[in-house]
Amino acid sequence: MRRIVYWLAMVVALSACDRTPPPEKTVVVPDYVRAHDIHHLMEVVVDPQADVFWNSSGTINDASGQHDLTPTTDEGWFATQSAAATVAEMGNLLMTPQFAEGRGTDWNQFARSLVEIGMLAEKAAADRNPAAVLEVGDTMDKVCEACHQVYLPGAAQAQAQRAEGGKEQ
Repeated sequence: MRRIVYWLAMVVALSACDRTPPPEKTVVVPDYVRAHDIHHLMEVVVDPQADVFWNSSGTINDASGQHDLTPTTDEGWFATQSAAATVAEMGNLLMTPQFAEGRGTDWNQFARSLVEIGMLAEKAAADRNPAAVLEVGDTMDKVCEACHQVYLPGAAQAQAQRAEGGKEQ
């Protein structure tokens, strides 16, 4: 009898051991809230950050002479790097359904290009390489303008008119 009880206890104990792996944890993705429409996002985040990056290279001439725009402090280089990182991450944001849905198939490629050029810009700033900042800044401008020609018709023309001293229509 003891043997039977012993074997029954063993069977019960062994049957309690579940050898199947635990179920995979499901990741709960939060619902995103779009706080800004694309135009406002560009106006208050992307454009100002791109301007910080662009204004960190080259020279300007005014009545008092020529001025080098290259950062001269750790804080200035960090601001340039931070602006570039923000531009890169904005490209990622633009690929989310909140901004990509309903746009053409090229939208994600434009956004991916913004990520890539932003990463190159960040590296140029982190390396404190004024020539690379200038070169990457030129490419960043071309990436932005290519997207604007498709998704913001007339923006490239208006910018060219402003640069020539003309008035927007």
